[in-house]
Amino acid sequence: MTTETQSQQLSDGIDLLIEALKLNGISNLYGLPGIPITDLTRRAQAAGLRMISFRHEQNAGNAASIAGFLTQKPGICLTVSAPGFLNGLTALSNATTNCFPMILISGSSEREIVDLQQGDYEEMDQLAIAKPLCKAAFRVLHIDDIGVGIARAIRAAVSGRPGGVYLDLPAKLLAQTMETEAARKTLIKVVDPAPRQIPAPEAVQRALRLLAGAKRPLIILGKGAAYARAENEIRALIEKTKIPYLPMSMAKGILPDNHEQSAAAARSYVLPEADVVMLVGARLNWLLSHGKGKTWGGKDAKAWGGQKYIQIDISPTEADSNVPTDAPLVGDIGSCVSALLDGINAAGSGWPQPSADWLGAISDRKGKNIAKMAETLAKNPSPMNFHSALNVVRDIVKANPDAMLVNEGANALDFTRSIVDMYKPRKRIDVGTWGVMGIGMGFAVAAAVETNLPVIAIEGDSAFGFSGMEVETICRYKLPVCIVIFNNNGVYKGTDVNPAGGPDVAPTVFVKGARYDMLMQAFGGVGVHATTPEELRKAMEEAVRSRKPTLINAVIDETAGTESGRITSLNPKSAKK
Repeated sequence: MTTETQSQQLSDGIDLLIEALKLNGISNLYGLPGIPITDLTRRAQAAGLRMISFRHEQNAGNAASIAGFLTQKPGICLTVSAPGFLNGLTALSNATTNCFPMILISGSSEREIVDLQQGDYEEMDQLAIAKPLCKAAFRVLHIDDIGVGIARAIRAAVSGRPGGVYLDLPAKLLAQTMETEAARKTLIKVVDPAPRQIPAPEAVQRALRLLAGAKRPLIILGKGAAYARAENEIRALIEKTKIPYLPMSMAKGILPDNHEQSAAAARSYVLPEADVVMLVGARLNWLLSHGKGKTWGGKDAKAWGGQKYIQIDISPTEADSNVPTDAPLVGDIGSCVSALLDGINAAGSGWPQPSADWLGAISDRKGKNIAKMAETLAKNPSPMNFHSALNVVRDIVKANPDAMLVNEGANALDFTRSIVDMYKPRKRIDVGTWGVMGIGMGFAVAAAVETNLPVIAIEGDSAFGFSGMEVETICRYKLPVCIVIFNNNGVYKGTDVNPAGGPDVAPTVFVKGARYDMLMQAFGGVGVHATTPEELRKAMEEAVRSRKPTLINAVIDETAGTESGRITSLNPKSAKK
């Protein structure tokens, strides 16, 4: 037997890792090549996996995390050791906080050197660092455990409340070999990694009794409902009961934003006035003022308004997190909503409808607020402001409801969320629970790769700076991404001045008149400088039609916007100014 024949009978750690991923339906990888995973990225591509290589690991990690949200399969991010791992760890933590299934796979130094702190290349105890920041963390030391490691990582990422998982692969593991046939027998195809969790019948009945007794009920939809792909069940429940609903940011589109039962345009009225609130895949965190304070009719920041709560969540520990949960309904969202719907259908025509006064008050406020918004959007100031620019975006999204919308910034985020309607589920992806900036280009890349649909990324000029170099990645892979940067010359706005009067500009001010469109042109993409709504509209329509990588530098009034957007209250100010 020749040496060549013998080598063909052996598989190394890289072979098994690739085969384990393919066996479990993974087709796309996000990452950045380098020691010790360079050959892994090459061979993954040769084996038929799509390897999307980024300019920074954090952006690759963000891409993997949102891929998990869009597909319900864990997004995979590959990084090098130590600094590369740390760059990816921010995205992994963000994925865990947002309940996005993701696996960060990093090469690492050898255990015997790390444990004795002998000074290896990029030495770091990565597993210990990752553990408190993700849902689960594993290390594989032997080649015949790769199949188990991948299986455990997948199941941990997608089961129960999804989240981020870290998988540590020391460099020595990748070079280990074993006989190919025996190696294949160590691989595991994960069966039913996220099984349905049926709610307890008594919990369903408790929730139904509370809902039936409500006069002013309200349903709040969170991004967990979008992830669950339960939009058919949710729509049936909402339309059957006639209960108004309020979508959180990434839940927009579960039902079309122009649905008659949407209470989004009357948010400030329905939250404090509702008597029974049903949370569907939403958490009473800071985005909902923790269920307390004046937002909810409380007398002070720590007081809650006395609402009764039904909470549908796959995690029982989420109940009572801020206010009492009167009817916790634990299970997967599809099963829980279906169980409620069965009970309501069984009641037939005897199921009570919300108070006519409640529905009428919501309708009146919606009508007034929508009319007021329409009047504002119809204005055409020069230079553009957020409203006049987003009026264009609103029309483009309405004409292209299948397009993916990525959104980040402070004012760019807040105004887009309230102005641009969504019509289908999982089309809007944004900064989520942590509210972090820098997700834009990573999310845009993954949205294009995973859906093959046009992507519209609405970016503040500050937010874009966190991941802007990935426009080269977008151009390299010829992705159908249209980036619109609202350029007002700074963080929040470009009008601050240096209080000391020195030569440096204020900390929040950028280069005046920056031409971000030229950055896209430098890599072969389409760059457009837009100063009017007409120019913006023409450029966006062409970008969506052509599917060419496009960046539009939309110049807006530098006085537009407010500091910290709509969370100014979270930005403490010094008493001395």
